[in-house]
Amino acid sequence: MTDGWPEVGDGGTRRTAADGGADVREQFRPDDHSNDHFLLTTVVGSYPKPKWLNRAEELVEDDEYDFGEDHLTEAHDDAARLITREHERAGLDVVVDGEMRRNEMVEYFAHRIDGYEFNGPVKVWGHNYFDKPSVVDEVSYGEQWLVEEFEFTDGVASHPVKVPITGPYTLANWSFNEHYDDEETLAYELADLVNEEVEALVEAGARYIQIDEPALATTPDDHAIVGECLERIVEDVPADVRLGLHVCYGDYSRIYPEVLDFPVHEFDLELANGEYEQVPVFQDPEFTKDLALGVVDAHTAEVEPVEVIKENIKKGFEIVPPERLTISPDCGLKLLPRDVAYGKTRNMVQAVREVEAELDAGEIDVGFAAAPADD
Repeated sequence: MTDGWPEVGDGGTRRTAADGGADVREQFRPDDHSNDHFLLTTVVGSYPKPKWLNRAEELVEDDEYDFGEDHLTEAHDDAARLITREHERAGLDVVVDGEMRRNEMVEYFAHRIDGYEFNGPVKVWGHNYFDKPSVVDEVSYGEQWLVEEFEFTDGVASHPVKVPITGPYTLANWSFNEHYDDEETLAYELADLVNEEVEALVEAGARYIQIDEPALATTPDDHAIVGECLERIVEDVPADVRLGLHVCYGDYSRIYPEVLDFPVHEFDLELANGEYEQVPVFQDPEFTKDLALGVVDAHTAEVEPVEVIKENIKKGFEIVPPERLTISPDCGLKLLPRDVAYGKTRNMVQAVREVEAELDAGEIDVGFAAAPADD
């Protein structure tokens, strides 16, 4: 019996409410990792697209050019290959393709879910528009969403691949609901569809899946709905699949400690942007999950120096011990200049490796999360 997961009839294990994921996390340690300590490095998901890919996406819509869907598919493949290898060159332990095939985190999935339709963009802030979809009929799983994306990335990567997927609560909350009695019902229906996609990804070989629920930060009173959605998503997912939850910046005290009951291994939190003022929120009661800590700010076009990032990493030791700390940017990096995004990622990895070496040498006090001394 694995901690937190009951045995089932087929002799395997299934996730219910996972408490931490040290065993599941260890599978991502590189064989040639040079330090005894291991702080897992990854990114949240999105990354700046090459300018030529943006142009390719424009050309396919322009009748003046002989540029069709086959050409665009090739362009997406080239961009995904390029960014995956850029992540590997930066030294990340777990990579993504930067979401090169995706346009927006709700719109992309709504186009692939039966029951949604689009009626034009709506203004969200400033000069930014969002093609907000409407649910006009019963939602259903008509086609796989990310399996081909994962298989391609996994095929070109030499490092493990993480799959970010927009969660059902955000898919419901950021859409117009014109069919279901309430948003909660819609979220649960969507959770069942996400479960189908997750099972397909697992069948394809995915072992690290991140559910993105930015809407939870804006409507924290609905944490129970998100928890129920996650229970539906992880049903029958094998215990060796690492599941994370990313929640963007907000008042985390409004969802903590309730989120500790969510059936995930890891919480990915945006704390650098708030200068770590919310660290005390996660100290009492004790944070019992793994923490993916944002250590570079996704909202500033400045590459933080390695020494600054090292100090940010140490903030994580005020919440969890090193064996439960993952290091990433605060959020997706897609709005930054690409050279800045790469610089942040590269410096982040270098800072992590230096901190690991200092941990090995006993030069770092892990603070609040240190194991208590024996009496």
